[in-house]
Amino acid sequence: MWHFAVSVFLVELYGNSLLLTAVYGLVVAGSVLLLGAIIGDWVDKNSRLKVAQTSLVVQNASVILCGVILMIVFLFKTQLLTLYHGWLLTMCYILVITIANIANLASTATAITIQRDWIVVVAGEDRSKLADMNATIRRIDQLTNILAPMAVGQIMTFGSPVIGCGFISGWNLVSMCIEYLLLWKVYQKTPTLALKSSKVEESELKQLNVKKESEPKPAEGVQLIVEKDVTGPEPQQEKEVSCAARIAEPFITFRDGWVAYYNQPVFLAGMGLAFLYMTVLGFDCITTGYAYTQGLSGSVLSLLMGASAVTGIMGTVAFTWLRRKCGLVRTGLISGVAQFACLILCAISVFMPGSPLDLTVSPFADLGARLFESEPLPTIASPGDKSEMAFATGMPNVLNGSTPANGDPEMSPEPVPLISVSLLFAGVIAARVGLWSFDLTVTQLLQENVMESERGIINGVQNSMNYLLDLLHFIMVILAPNPEAFGLLVLISVSFVAMGHIMYFRFAQKCLGTQLFACCTPDPKAVSDCSSPGDTSTV
Repeated sequence: MWHFAVSVFLVELYGNSLLLTAVYGLVVAGSVLLLGAIIGDWVDKNSRLKVAQTSLVVQNASVILCGVILMIVFLFKTQLLTLYHGWLLTMCYILVITIANIANLASTATAITIQRDWIVVVAGEDRSKLADMNATIRRIDQLTNILAPMAVGQIMTFGSPVIGCGFISGWNLVSMCIEYLLLWKVYQKTPTLALKSSKVEESELKQLNVKKESEPKPAEGVQLIVEKDVTGPEPQQEKEVSCAARIAEPFITFRDGWVAYYNQPVFLAGMGLAFLYMTVLGFDCITTGYAYTQGLSGSVLSLLMGASAVTGIMGTVAFTWLRRKCGLVRTGLISGVAQFACLILCAISVFMPGSPLDLTVSPFADLGARLFESEPLPTIASPGDKSEMAFATGMPNVLNGSTPANGDPEMSPEPVPLISVSLLFAGVIAARVGLWSFDLTVTQLLQENVMESERGIINGVQNSMNYLLDLLHFIMVILAPNPEAFGLLVLISVSFVAMGHIMYFRFAQKCLGTQLFACCTPDPKAVSDCSSPGDTSTV
């Protein structure tokens, strides 16, 4: 609920401008990119219960504090604007974004420890149980993504931003207590959660890279720290730790985390998942904004978002069925083919009637005006010229009886054919089945094949990779923000999805070899058979 509400609150706070929302998104992406490995290393080095409780409390406390600050700003915005020439209000903006970012980092730690570690221990040796638990968690996420925006939207519509902030603060206070209690119950009923060894246990880890457990790994800082024996020189090493070494420790952890991630046998699978984040083909603010320029109403968009959630849930069902029938590795391959096949519709939509694609319009034409606000952007033609312009494509009106002279030119742009945008959203919605099935496949591959002592740091780096590609896609939109260039963004997005699935295909090929397309039987031991001594260095 908070992840959706904070963007709405920031837009409302800054006079219906997306500036604060954009800054918040940039700060969040940059923070996880830089701190993902460090957060994962912290998860690895501490007990499971301590990590879960600390991250849960920090996350919810940050949200509550942020909600209280937002309430104060909304109530006294006029007074704050006059104090110290508005600098006090600016400091409030910075404080809100900073605390919200802390909440997101704590949420990342919670997701790593619960969804990547606890769930593996609770499932034990049963891979089917692990798959079912992963799918159930993802269905809950999908339902939450539907219900939470609806709740916030109703509160903002029939109440006020102040009421919305108060409701979310109270909600997080109550939910924190409930979640804390549930975590404690799960911890008490699963004694193995209290055992967190650093040595490789083959029965639990099911490593792709079959090596001796006693073989040292210099890149694995966590394992080296835990396995180090207490010898004579130990007190002397304690004295040698200088201030410079402590300052350099996070950077060393950052480096070691990325090196360990690169050396993982599931590296190509993780990279394939990360490349799927470099896309505009999702229901974010970019795609919905483009839909508005193409004449879709808010009610239609809400229905499309509901349909995408339904297909996402269908993807979780397809994942469990395919995994039982074809095995985990093949499930990812089938899901990737299904997703890419659906996205072909999006590529076709770029060239259909109604598409604003115009290669004669430079995507960088008004970049300076957008960044520095030196002059208003000529996105809407004047009444006299409007008959010659329809989103720079010259498409005629075929959907309703309005003429170019009807209506307010600033509020109702000239309608265009909906063939292109219909194909676009049909492809996006249908691709959610393959997308979420593929996501669950890579998630379980990471759960099963990353050793226990590295689960936190490897999944932290995976989150960093996801945010890095997500950040690149926002930069791509900033560089080419006009609707005429959206078609190029679609083609680039489809290309990155294709590259991601090619990486996964290479991973699956190394795992299964000639048995890759033998989908009639599951492959319970295919993952453990796919690693060879040279696989971890192959990109």
